[in-house]
Amino acid sequence: MVDATSSTTATSNTASSATANDAASLTGDYTTFLNLLTAQIKNQDPLSPMDTTEWTNQLVQYSSVEQQLKANQYLSALVNSGAQDQMSQGANLIGKTVSADLDTATLTNGQASWQYALGGDATAATVTIKDSDGNVVWSGDAPDKSSGVHNFTWDGTTSSGAAAPAGDYTLSVTASNVAGGVDAAVGLSGVVSSVQNNSGTVELMVGGTAIPLSSVSAVTTGS
Repeated sequence: MVDATSSTTATSNTASSATANDAASLTGDYTTFLNLLTAQIKNQDPLSPMDTTEWTNQLVQYSSVEQQLKANQYLSALVNSGAQDQMSQGANLIGKTVSADLDTATLTNGQASWQYALGGDATAATVTIKDSDGNVVWSGDAPDKSSGVHNFTWDGTTSSGAAAPAGDYTLSVTASNVAGGVDAAVGLSGVVSSVQNNSGTVELMVGGTAIPLSSVSAVTTGS
């Protein structure tokens, strides 16, 4: 998203500017300190030379802070470079189908989509949807109880028939057969429409859900 990326870039530029200002201020103080030290050495009483211990300690402290600021500048440059590399990676995924091992999707325009996988054929399988506070908003039979990966789309209608507000919802699946429990897993999958930098985290927009690039487990070229 352009707005999110611009905001992150502005924040990064502000941080870099603050670091540069700190470095400039330290450099000015450091120069003043050296000028004062030189002047005092030139004008000291030869018969009663000054104690240089305190001056030396201050010199060491200035040098330590200067080195730390330089290290921060280098680290900031590396972080910015890494973020740009991830943005490029994310941009290359636009139009491709990605999968992620996440169970939370965003309800947008009355729709939220997941995938669920069953480790075997089930005779009973229940899908449960909870809101961000952990409250159950809908529960019902899974549309497909056979072994394998299945798509599930929720229209945002709660168990009471009301329309759920837009936001993040979590899906879980429990399944069983005559032999006992059946393994079930939930994930997200869809076509990447855009990429955004959200406070330093590169995210792929799939439908209305933002998927962190680091959470992507598979990429395919088809939809």
